[in-house]
This record gives sequence, structure tokens and C-alpha cells, in this order.
Amino acid sequence: MAMANQENLPLYEKVWLKRTFQRAIDILILLLLFSLLSYRLFSINNTFFTLPWFLAFSCESWFTFTWIILLNAKWSPAVTKTYPNRLLQQVPELPRVDLFVTTADPVLEPPTITVNTVLSLLALDYPVNKLACYVSDDGCSVFTFYGLLEASKFAKFWVPFCKKYNIQVRAPFRYFSEVTKSEDSQQFKQEWILMKDMYDNLCQKIEDVTRNPSSFQFEGEFAVFLNTEKRNHPSIIKVILDGLSDGLPHLIYVSREKRPKYEHNYKGGAMNVLTRVSGLMTNAPFMLNVDCDMFVNNPKIIQHAICILVDSKNGKDVAFVQCFQQFYDGIKDDPFGNQWVAAFEYIIRGMAGLQGPHYCGTNTIHRRYAIYGFYPNERQYVKKGKLAEKILIQQFGSSKEFIKSATQAIEGSDHSTNGISSSNFIEEAIQVSNCGYEYGTCWGKKMGWVYGSITEDVPTGLNIHRKGWRSEPITPDPTAFMGSAPGGLLTTMVQQKRWGSGLTVVFFSKHSPVMGILFGKIQFRAGLSYFWLTNWGLRSVFEVSYAALVAYCIITNTNIFPKGLGLWIPLTLFGIYTIHTLQEYLSKGLSIRCWWNNQRMITMRSTSVWFIGFLSAMVKLLGISDTVFEVTQKENPNSVAAAGDDADAGRFTFDESSAFVVGTTILLVQLTALVVKILGVQLEAHSGNGCGIGELVCSVYLVVCYWPFLKGLFARGKYGIPLSTIFKSALLAFIFVHFCRITDTRSTIN
Repeated sequence: MAMANQENLPLYEKVWLKRTFQRAIDILILLLLFSLLSYRLFSINNTFFTLPWFLAFSCESWFTFTWIILLNAKWSPAVTKTYPNRLLQQVPELPRVDLFVTTADPVLEPPTITVNTVLSLLALDYPVNKLACYVSDDGCSVFTFYGLLEASKFAKFWVPFCKKYNIQVRAPFRYFSEVTKSEDSQQFKQEWILMKDMYDNLCQKIEDVTRNPSSFQFEGEFAVFLNTEKRNHPSIIKVILDGLSDGLPHLIYVSREKRPKYEHNYKGGAMNVLTRVSGLMTNAPFMLNVDCDMFVNNPKIIQHAICILVDSKNGKDVAFVQCFQQFYDGIKDDPFGNQWVAAFEYIIRGMAGLQGPHYCGTNTIHRRYAIYGFYPNERQYVKKGKLAEKILIQQFGSSKEFIKSATQAIEGSDHSTNGISSSNFIEEAIQVSNCGYEYGTCWGKKMGWVYGSITEDVPTGLNIHRKGWRSEPITPDPTAFMGSAPGGLLTTMVQQKRWGSGLTVVFFSKHSPVMGILFGKIQFRAGLSYFWLTNWGLRSVFEVSYAALVAYCIITNTNIFPKGLGLWIPLTLFGIYTIHTLQEYLSKGLSIRCWWNNQRMITMRSTSVWFIGFLSAMVKLLGISDTVFEVTQKENPNSVAAAGDDADAGRFTFDESSAFVVGTTILLVQLTALVVKILGVQLEAHSGNGCGIGELVCSVYLVVCYWPFLKGLFARGKYGIPLSTIFKSALLAFIFVHFCRITDTRSTIN
């Protein structure tokens, strides 16, 4: 009887959280925003209505809309609880899972990082015959392949060691950074030392070949890499572990073909190739994808995810399970605002209570059937009537073997290679990874990872959700995956600029949330929550305009903020918002310093690199030029610990990147405006509508936010803003100030 009851219990449950106080404060802030807009509208009849006043109303209307979006996303937070202990009782035959790791540049993403991630995946607590790991190397680096080849030898000792002693952290560089406990057995200590020596030897081998590339011998397995270029090479697919005799999962190296005249579609193209290659070789019904720096921190994560995906009651319409991104050895107090703790807790968890969180691009377990572009309930119709071969070729491409495997995946039938080595599929795998294979098919359009944006994850998630699929978050204890956050200001700014550009393209494309709501099956509130993400670039336009408007009013002695009692509306709004956000950070155990660093960085990135990203996206959408994908630099795991103890960690460094021009310009404009006010050289106010305390507070706040830039104006070396950047920004600031002085500030709108 007890066993029967256990079999009827759900494999996962969703629990909605009650945050009454936060809801009340969110609504109060919204009411204050409406009050400010109402004040401006009603003041038209009795106040000298100027152009700056109208522009302020437009910006504040957008800010109000953005707050509505944010409030909607945060309104229904939920937590997903999984029960892996029930999984084996209800699902005696666990499904297979293909594991995808992507890397693109052996310099910015050193092979040691990829090796550690792969080793942690090979050591997952899951039947080894149910796992296959595919590594996509878009840099076509012989050193990445060499690292994986050497890692496979170490894995034969590392994986049994982890499972024998139930090791929790299975990325060697993290595990060996911990000190062994005194109560550990002597045998364990001896094996620990042996493993440590073997790992150090592995790292030394990889570092030796990367430091002296000219001495590397392109022979045997490595001969195929001779004379290859990063953007011009044939498909290279190597089966490193065949999963048959080593007691380890499959390990396959994939470097898709690239040619100068063919569009390779960045990471999205690489993911689609991995999907096809894995479909030929193992064809698992579920696929995990991680970035090369996101190692497994919870070896049972696959079991947690499978609980959701195979749940007979609530899991059938779940397309993917998303694990939150969390970071190891983050710099204290998050000086660059890139650890996203509060955003995941309040916004992404809020989206979990709707149609599900958006696809974050990594740490995600996908349902292959959903990636193939089908609707949740479409399988039953597919089974009743065979799909025409012509339609399958149009969708999946010309490979007959791949169509055969895709048909099996669509019909839900089990695919088995019957002990055949993965090496037997290499010829077909090379065909489906060639750069011309996708032409005339649905790849990148209606199925797979969607093309058209350098942030492939968001349109891909939107394309899945618009078909009626749901997604679920998962936050097991301990954390599922851990990665490295960008370690410097420039790396952070490059990443944010890429996101701002890519998300803007999505916002104005056919994959936008608006199209998903109107013509797809995205729920209204879920689609609205996507606006918070996709309007980052557009948001920057209004924030930059508002910052410029404040300086304009100070220089020309006009005002945009109310005076008298009306001034209390924006002041109260600012005060309550500040206290509210501070409370959110403190409730998560974060410091006041961390809160301020994040508030400062939100202002800095939304008024600088997001704006550059927006302009870049507009240039792309107008067909003038295409955007450039910039890989985010990853820290070498062997240097992370030292960096974490560095006294310079968290200091702002600058270079001649355009990412710093806009921010420096905003700072110089605000400083000029304040100097004009202090020296009293403003224009004479008209009808008593001169600059007031509201404009000054806003300008001073921007200067405080950009304080690291102000220090950079006088610092030297890498901590100083280059003279070329200062000159460009000074020229732009001079043009703006000159524009303010010559503009007819006395013009009115009747």
C-alpha cells in the first residue's frame, strides 16, 4: 500500500511564495509614478509648458511602463521542489541525456576551463551508459582537443574516485582548492594526493603546449588541425571516449565547418550542429547545455531535472528546465554588478510563477522534441500519420540517417545504437555539421536555436514559449552549476553591450514578445515579463535622454521637476525606491555596499553600453552593418584564487574602448552643468521657472554613480581613462553645451 502511494506521488511540485510587503511597496511606487505623470498633465493649464517638460513626461511615461513590466514579472514568485528519491521508483529506466559544452576562443576561454567543466559532467551521478558529452569548439583549436584528450585519460581515475568517496564538487580545480579534513581516512588521503598530482600534471601538460604552440607536433590525431584557421576549416569530429569499454560516458569533440563566405550564426549555429551530431550518435530525448566555464556543482542535477521533465501530470508540456546562474569566488560586494543575485531571486523567480523563466543560454536541460520545433500536443498527431519524407527533408535537412533519428525522437520511440561505436557515425556527422547543410531548411528559423541575434538564447526561448510550452526553474541544494562572473569592468561592459545590442534586435524582430502574445501561445503576463529583458536597449534611450535633459535644464536655467509641494512627489518616489531596493538586497544577506555597487552599475550600464548596443542594433536593423559577436573573457581557473585575494580586485580599469566614451561624456556634461550653476553663469530664468533642487539632486546623483569615472580622469595607467577617450568625450560634451546655449529656451508650446 505504501509503495502504491509512493508511485502516485508527484516528482515535483511548484510552491508560490507570498511577498505581501514587497507587493505593497511596488504598488506604492507605481502610484507615485502615476502621480508624477498626473501632475505634469494637470500642470499644462497653469504652468509655462516647455519642450523639456514634454520630453520629461515622455521619459517618465516609459519609466512607468517599465515599472509595470517589472511589477508584473515579480508579482507571482514560485519555487519548484523536486523529489529525486521518488524518481527510480516511478521511472526504473532513466532516460538518456546528451551533454553540450560550447567554447569559442582558446585564448579568452583557456582549455583548462573547458577541461574542468567536461570532467565535472563525466562524473555526474547518473548511469554512464545514459550520458554522452559533446564539446563544440568554435575556435577549432588543437589545444582544446589536446586538453580533452589528456582529460579523458585523467577521467578514468577521477570519475571512479568521485563516486567512490561521494565527492560533492567534481570540477578538479575547485575540489583541490579545498583542504582535506583531518578525520578523513588514510587511504582517502593517499588517493587524494595521487589525484592532485595527476591533475597538476594534466594542467602542466596543457599549459606547456599552449605556451609553446610553435613546437607542437601536428601528427596522428592532431594532423587534421594542420593549416586550419579559426574561420576557415572543414568539419572536425573526434570520438575521444566511445562509452562502450571505458566505464565512462561518451566524449565527442566537434568543430563545425567554417568558411569565409558562409554565415556561421555564432553560438546558435554551434548549438544546432551539436543537436544534429548528437541526434545521429546518441539521440537522447533530453539535452543539457552549459558554457565552458559552468561546471557541475551538484552531481545529482540531472536527476532533479528529469523529475520535472518526466512527471506524468505536470511535466509533459515543459520544454526546458532552467538552473539559475551562480558564481564562485566572486569579488566581495559585487563591484561590477554582474553576479545577478537579486535579479534571479525577484525577477526570474517571479517569471517562474507565470509560463516559466526565459532561457538563459546555459545551465539548461532541454527536451529534444521541443527543440525540433514541435508543439506540446503535436506528438499524438505525428504518431497517427507518418510525416512525408519531403517535409522532413525541408525541416531537418538532406541527411537520411539524421532524418531517421529525428523521426524516432519525434515519435518518442527509443533510439539505440545496439553497441555500435559512435565512430561509425562520423561521416554522417560531418555532413550535418557542414556550413551549407542548413540552407533551405527550418534550422535557425522555426526549430533549433534561433538566428538573427547575437543573444541567441532569448529568441530561442521565445520561439519555444510561443508554441505553448512551459519552462521550470530549479534551485537544488547545493547549487546546480557554478561559473565565473566577468572579473573586470571592460569584460563586464563588453558583455553588457552585446546583450543590449542582441536584445534590441529581438525586441524589433518577428520573435519579439509582442508577436508571441498576438500570434503565438505566450500568455499575456509571461509575454509582458519578457519586455523587462528585451527592452534593455530601448530603455537606455530614455535614460540617456533624461540624463541629458537634467544637464540641459541646469545650463539653461529651466526646470523639469515640480516646485513647492509638488517636489515631494519625485523626492518621495526616489526615497521609497531606494529603501525598497536596499531591503531586497539585505533580505538576501547582501551588504549595503553590494546594493550600492549594483545600483551604481545599473545606472552606468543603462546610460552607456546599453545605449551603444542600441545604436549598434539600429545599424544592423537598417541593413547598414552587422553586429560583431565579442566573446567574454573567462578567468583561468588556476589564477582565480590568486585574483580573488588581489588587493586590486574590484578596481575600475579603462582602455580606449568605445564602451567608455558615452559614460565619460555623461560625466563631463553633468560636471559642466554643476560648474555653471556654482559659478552662476546660467541664463536668466523665465517666469520663475528656473532650475531647482530636483535637477541638482538628479545631476549630483549621476556624478556619484560615475564616481569611478571621475577618479579615472585623474588616474594614470590602466586605472586612468585614456586621453583619446577623454578628448572624444570632451568634444561631445562641448557640442552639447554649445547646443544648450544657442537653443531658444524661451520657446513655448501652446
